[in-house]
Order: sequence, then C-alpha cells, then structure tokens
Amino acid sequence: PVLTFIFLKLFGKNTYDLPYFFPETDESGEVRMMNGDTVFSRMPPFALLNTKADSTPVQPGRITVVNFFFSRCGTICPIANTLMVKVAETFRNNPEVHFYGITVDPKYDTPEVLRSYARALGMDRLHYDLLTGDKKYIYDLSIRSFRLPVADASEYDTQITNVDEMFIHSDKVMLIDEEGYFRGIYSGTKKSEMDRLRLEIKVLLSRKSE
Repeated sequence: PVLTFIFLKLFGKNTYDLPYFFPETDESGEVRMMNGDTVFSRMPPFALLNTKADSTPVQPGRITVVNFFFSRCGTICPIANTLMVKVAETFRNNPEVHFYGITVDPKYDTPEVLRSYARALGMDRLHYDLLTGDKKYIYDLSIRSFRLPVADASEYDTQITNVDEMFIHSDKVMLIDEEGYFRGIYSGTKKSEMDRLRLEIKVLLSRKSE
C-alpha cells in the first residue's frame, strides 16, 4: 500500500480512494439506493464529557479516528492506545485530523481518571480526546452507530470480578471522513493495521486538498 501511494503521488494524478462501509437498508433489509448509488451510513453527531469535564461535541467536518477502550484494561487497550498515539503524533500539527477514545467503563473512568491516563500516554499534547459519559448512551453509540460489540458481563454474571473479563469490547479502530462516512476499519493491536490507518488518513487528506 505504501509503494502504491508513493507511485500515485509521484507519477500521476492520485485516483486512489478508500471504500465506504455500512450501507443503509430499508425495512425489508434491502440496501437503500439513491440515483443509482448505494446510500451509506454516517457517524451521527454526539457529545460526551472530555478530560476537562466539558461536553465535547463530535460531528462531521474533519477526519476523525475513534476507538473504544477502558483505562483499567490490561489486555488489548494498552497496545491499541499506544499504537494510536504513534499515529496521532504523525498529525500533531494538522487540526483537520482528530482522535477520540471512548470509555466503555464510564463509572470508573471519570474525567479525572482519563486526564491522568491521557497524560501518561502523551495524548494530552495531541489532537486527542478521551471521552466518558452515560453508560447506556455510550453502549448504544458503539453498537448502533459504530457497529462495534460492547457489553458489561458483570450485569449478567455477578461472580465476575476480573475487569478484563468484565468489559467486552472490540479492538477495532474506525476512520471517518469529513462528511461523516466510515472509510476504514482497523485492528488496533496490530502495527501493520495502524500503519495502514496512517496511510489512509493521508489519502483522505490528499483527496480533500484536490
């Protein structure tokens, strides 16, 4: 992919584009069409609390990267968030690209907790917000809008006390373009996938500047 991108940039007009994800369907399950084109879902505007305890509105208008995590996670989250920070550092001087981490453990992950977490990983010096808020709101957002599974297993089995077994969520990272369309899905724990995310953000930026 990297060689393809370099070739297109150096030897011709860049016509490389990213796919669209999540076609909309009607009540019968048929894919919706408009003027012969598939209608794709968009990220809805939403607002959650950031590390300053202010309400942060997230809406189309710039390239957005989103993942779901929780600060007490000892398995996939530390890997994914460390790799996400490395990608965010590439775009630290570009306000057209913004990163968001949304907690699935909002009762524990208060703005104060997330502030410390962000500072420890260096997110606080980047275009990177960690968000918390109402649990049902967050879970509905993950499942209905981002199509990512999430659950609190302790709600069904009170014997579960290990937090890594308690919160079930995806390692996927989502790339959304400035119009709100989902343009990329990546495994947050794989460096090769995060390298692809970095490249595909650059593709969106290059097409935006055409």
